[in-house]
Amino acid sequence: MGVDHMLDGGIVPKIPGVTVRQVQPLIGAEIGGIDIADAGDAEIDLIHKALLRYKVVFFRNQSLTRTQHVAFGRRFGELEVHPLSAHADHPEMLVLDSIGGLKEGRHAPAADFWHSDTTFRDTPSASSVLLAYKIPPLGGDTLWCNAAAVYAGLDDELKARIETLNAVHTGLAAFGHHLDTEEKRAAFLERHPPQSHPVVRIHPETGERLLYVNSGFTTRILDVSEEESDALLTRLFDEVKRPEYQVRFRWEVGSIAFWDNRSTQHYGVADYVGSRHLERVTVVGDCPVGPTGGM
Repeated sequence: MGVDHMLDGGIVPKIPGVTVRQVQPLIGAEIGGIDIADAGDAEIDLIHKALLRYKVVFFRNQSLTRTQHVAFGRRFGELEVHPLSAHADHPEMLVLDSIGGLKEGRHAPAADFWHSDTTFRDTPSASSVLLAYKIPPLGGDTLWCNAAAVYAGLDDELKARIETLNAVHTGLAAFGHHLDTEEKRAAFLERHPPQSHPVVRIHPETGERLLYVNSGFTTRILDVSEEESDALLTRLFDEVKRPEYQVRFRWEVGSIAFWDNRSTQHYGVADYVGSRHLERVTVVGDCPVGPTGGM
């Protein structure tokens, strides 16, 4: 079997009829020639290695039942149940259904903030597979950024400053508006208490250093003053916003995005009018480990 090229986590194999087309210099590739519903072991291996290399991979014109969607996700690991999941037949499935446009003075609900999925858990999500069912005629794109590239782009002084620091992550930062009573907030915190994770995480498969704070769930850097914590987080969050670290994906019905939550953050753009319906399954991750081995 031939190879495409070297990558941090191994090699991307070549399979006749399968294409892997890089779409931005630092992140993202589109894979063609694979029917996700009927992918063989060699194709799954290619997808996994491309995911490690490109951080997020995209597929077009896929037709999956929900059972097939769940089965595909399980080929990469155990699937988690999201705190906001309410799918009766497939609890592993998170339904993202919203109506865009101004409504009651604000945009419809969307994940329009930079985040990595469920970093408020002790074992945050490893990867996510999102399938589009209904897309507005304009807008509703999603962006991803390369957290390894963000870290690599920091100056040496800032890298040294954050190397051994930990930060607090809580789901209340993003989900608090869904919990409209003290009882609901208390129940959420009992199930999902705030967690401490390294500011710099080591990727468990590639060994890359990754910036591991996000504006969706990270609220405080530990062992520094509140003023320094605020200043550091503002500076780090701003680095994530740099467009050279990002890829933007225009959804179509039947499109799939599969991303590595450990090495990326993503942002759902709330700029659309009309209905947007996507569904996601997510692979359970592990405890983040920093450069000194701390969790």
